[in-house]
Amino acid sequence: MNSAGEFGTRRFGAVNWLGTWTLARREVMRFLNVWSQTIMAPLINAGLFLLIFTIAIGPDRGDVMGVPYMVFLAPGILTMTVIQNAFANTSSSLTSAKVQGNIVDTLMPPLSAAELVVGYIAGAVARGLIVAVVIAAGAALFLGVGLAHPVWALVFVVIGSVFMGALGLVAAIFANKFDQLSAITNFIVTPLSFLSGTFYSIDALPPVLQKLSHINPFFYIIDGVRYGMIGRSDSAPQIGILFAGGAAVAVLLLCWRWFKSGYRLKP
Repeated sequence: MNSAGEFGTRRFGAVNWLGTWTLARREVMRFLNVWSQTIMAPLINAGLFLLIFTIAIGPDRGDVMGVPYMVFLAPGILTMTVIQNAFANTSSSLTSAKVQGNIVDTLMPPLSAAELVVGYIAGAVARGLIVAVVIAAGAALFLGVGLAHPVWALVFVVIGSVFMGALGLVAAIFANKFDQLSAITNFIVTPLSFLSGTFYSIDALPPVLQKLSHINPFFYIIDGVRYGMIGRSDSAPQIGILFAGGAAVAVLLLCWRWFKSGYRLKP
């Protein structure tokens, strides 16, 4: 059972703060130890996206939402990179533990299901925030893209990181090997992050696809960060908070339930 402390009274109180902090710290140190891959690589990839679009489209591309296309594009690239990295942080960590057979080292300590989820998600949020800050600094330096509403931008980056970190746990619980995890990433996560308003306003879509976009949490996360950075969006940020936040809570509850029952985690 993943929560030895759940059987009887736990000596350290209702919440194992030290254990949760230790797990969160482990998850943060995992990606900081390879910062060139987890932080610098996303920055370079984001820069390449912007460079390629600049060259391919040229200066004659019209404005989108009343701003130059590169300015419109920057928040989408930032958010796409953040959510992909948040997903990768939890999914790779848990899958590695399962494949290598050391998942018991995580399940045996006196951590409740909720504490396990919080520890893993903390790593995803930390990675998402660091990647967001690095790319936002680059966008400000080279494109002059600032923060029109910094609080909104921060809120949506955090919600996006939580949502994708939780999805990463779900994917890792299902996957028994890295090939299965790669399939989930390539056929679900990447297409949804590309096709949710990263590169375009949904006003350019046919009516049916516009309606589908309005039930897609990915769209609201990207749209919310865009509002926070350039002050323009396809939907009201308040609606985005409800949809994206609700989706994040739902996936977190699923993760909690599976950790509590040991679903596909026990050897």
